[in-house]
Amino acid sequence: MTMRRVGILGGMGPEATLLIMRKLLDAVPATDDADHIPLIVDQNPQVPSRIRHILEGTGEDPGPVLAKMAQRLEQAGAMALALPCNTAHHYAGSIRGAVTIPFLDMVALSAGHAATLAPRSGRFGILASPAVARIALFEPVLARHGLTAVYPTDQAALLSAIRLIKAEGATAASRRVVAAASADLLERGAVVQMVACTEFSLVADAVAPGAITFDSLDRLVGAVVAFAQDVRAGGRNPADNTTGRQA
Repeated sequence: MTMRRVGILGGMGPEATLLIMRKLLDAVPATDDADHIPLIVDQNPQVPSRIRHILEGTGEDPGPVLAKMAQRLEQAGAMALALPCNTAHHYAGSIRGAVTIPFLDMVALSAGHAATLAPRSGRFGILASPAVARIALFEPVLARHGLTAVYPTDQAALLSAIRLIKAEGATAASRRVVAAASADLLERGAVVQMVACTEFSLVADAVAPGAITFDSLDRLVGAVVAFAQDVRAGGRNPADNTTGRQA
């Protein structure tokens, strides 16, 4: 099968970039190297901090750096782009404006999947960076599906856990934070929850018992596979394909 090459805007963080590559390897039944999805990866940990720019208001705007990365990937032969960082989707406009190839939107993909799991007009839990809550990244697209975003009460603990994962990887301490945050969402009526931070994707199995969860990164993986294989369900753009089994 001839497959289309996808560009990965990586480095946010580096472990999350390795994780999406591993998930893409696992997502494709392969008997030889040529069966796997061709990728061009820009592993750029020098992208300005999204936390400093959004939460602290002191950091450099990541948008221009992401735009240049997107251009490099397109020039290198990428036919679509994927960004394995939820918070960085705040700068998706800069990426789209810099290239002519499709951008596989993890936010839209995840909100569409949430609508298949959560009751309409329901409360939908989001395990994410406090920056995601600050910019209301998911709210507009969730509202179109009749869903209300709910975030864990202790946002400071989430930020500390993200920093810990970036520094030390998946630890018992970071797992405890995710478990407590997930339990908090359950207590507040958000049974359906989304892991919406690719650092938390590394500890996604730490969610509270009883929660119905999925990982936004898995929705992006599905879209990358569909695009690369040129899967067109009913003639739709593969980038808009949000169906699939619950993670």
